[in-house]
Amino acid sequence: MKLHELAHARTGDKGDTSNISVIAYRREDWRLIEEQVTEARVASHFGYRDVSSVTRYVLPQLHALNFVIQGALSGGVTRSLALDAHGKCLASVLLEMEV
Repeated sequence: MKLHELAHARTGDKGDTSNISVIAYRREDWRLIEEQVTEARVASHFGYRDVSSVTRYVLPQLHALNFVIQGALSGGVTRSLALDAHGKCLASVLLEMEV
C-alpha cells in the first residue's frame, strides 16, 4: 500500500532544506510507519534529486516522524529552475512511497 493510505504530511522549507513530517492517521498504523519509513528509504525515494543527507526524528507521542532533507530543493526555492520544488510537492512525493 502507499504511505498516503496510512498518514498525512506537513512540510516546511528553508534554503536548500526540506522538512517533512509524516503523521499517522490511526494509532494502530504507527508501528508499521516507524518500521518502514526509514532514513535510508526516504533518501532512496528521493534519489532522483541531489539529496545530501536525511535525518529522521521520531515523535512517538504524536505518532509522527520528522525528516530533515538536506539538498532536496535544487539549491533553494528562489534559486531553483525546477517547477514546484517546494516542500509541499515533496511531501506528496514521499506519501507515494510503498509500505
